[in-house]
Amino acid sequence: MTDTSAKNRAIFFDRDGVLNVDTGYLFRIEDFEWISGAPEAVAWAAGKGYQTIVVTNQSGIARGYYTEDSMNCLHRWMNEDLQRRTGCSIDAFYHSPFHPDANIPVYKHADHPDRKPNPGMVLRAIQDFSLSPEACLMIGDKQSDMEAARRSNVPSHLFQGGNLLQALQSAL
Repeated sequence: MTDTSAKNRAIFFDRDGVLNVDTGYLFRIEDFEWISGAPEAVAWAAGKGYQTIVVTNQSGIARGYYTEDSMNCLHRWMNEDLQRRTGCSIDAFYHSPFHPDANIPVYKHADHPDRKPNPGMVLRAIQDFSLSPEACLMIGDKQSDMEAARRSNVPSHLFQGGNLLQALQSAL
């Protein structure tokens, strides 16, 4: 990974299965559980000068299981909990509510540029934060995360469970 100024680098985290236990269409705070080492991984990355950015497909919105407001509420709570636990927070959340089988027409899209494996969310974050792709890292638990990173020229690491802090440290 190329050494660049801290402001130009980021860790991209998938959400479900990487930061939190994937319970399927998670949107309720009471159902949230951090993956082992996840709060510490976010804090460690921030402490090393990385922007911390979540990029997450959220087809539950398209399917009508929950709203974008519900998801945003969960994301605010995640940052509040991170702040309490570690004194840091996630810098940005990008989400894709689109899905080809959407029950809500506005979200029905066969191949939306933001839905991973497409790179839209990552590319937007790169532009928004003036990031150097080669100085970033995507941590995901699915091949679609790895493909979105590849299409964005961002190095990636497939997280297969265990402690996220240890996985992040070994990936860097």
